[in-house]
Amino acid sequence: MFQTQPLTEHFSRFIKDKSVLTRLILINVGVWLVINLLLVVASLYQTQGNPVEKIWLESIQQWLAVPARFDLWISKPWTIFTYMFLHIEFWHLFFNMLWLYWFGKIFLEFLNGGRLLSVYLIGGIFGALTFMLAYNIFPAFSSSLHAAIALGASASVLAIIVSTSVMVPDYTVNLLFIGPVKIRYIALVTILLDVFMIRSSNPGGHFAHLGGASAGLIYILLMRSRLFPSFPHLISRFNFRKKYGRRHFKTVYSTSKPLTDDEYNIRKAQNQKKIDLILDKVAKSGYKSLSEAEKEFLFKFSNK
Repeated sequence: MFQTQPLTEHFSRFIKDKSVLTRLILINVGVWLVINLLLVVASLYQTQGNPVEKIWLESIQQWLAVPARFDLWISKPWTIFTYMFLHIEFWHLFFNMLWLYWFGKIFLEFLNGGRLLSVYLIGGIFGALTFMLAYNIFPAFSSSLHAAIALGASASVLAIIVSTSVMVPDYTVNLLFIGPVKIRYIALVTILLDVFMIRSSNPGGHFAHLGGASAGLIYILLMRSRLFPSFPHLISRFNFRKKYGRRHFKTVYSTSKPLTDDEYNIRKAQNQKKIDLILDKVAKSGYKSLSEAEKEFLFKFSNK
């Protein structure tokens, strides 16, 4: 008889998982817990003439949410990062983390955690910049420019949704009451909804979503053209050696002279043999049986 695992066991495995996806979710949840515990404490000291909870909430948003005004953002530039981990409402956090988990798992079937972190951060940055640009360009937002702020992981999550959909557009998932759907259609519907919802009470949030979606698209296209390294690798290029004042690079492969024709042909044959072995493994056991290294090798050479 088929037996399902207890919910506590699933949760325990998730907590013990040290992947980038798990850490991103735990950071978001942890920030939400700390902020809401602080607001609970503030509510205990609140009186009719002293709205402590409201004051604390406004202070948290002031220091961690990204403002629409460029002059305010320049005075606190860290908000372009902190806002993408900041949630106040539970359902805002819940749905963002649900989408992040679903599409993050698919993303990690094809690329590594470094790439996932890169898309999350770059998507969040693009989302914040799009939000600020929209509020400073369009006259419709002039009256609310001084008070508008953006918060939440939605732009980062949209970047992961779109990047995954561009990378494997025919990947199919089963939706409740709908059945099998290719993820490219999920991404398309999500983007269209954001466009139509610009007229809602939260236009800035939807502009941020579209900025994140654009970042996800651009990231995968540039990655395929080998112009966009992962975020951790990009940072490593600025890790200077103090003793010699030179950049420190992780050596993957080096050679003292160019390859001869024979050496090139041997290397090409070795790579082709490795690809054939990986494809045989896929045919026998399915794509999910591949290791992360095999998936990345296959993806890299499929775009050559």
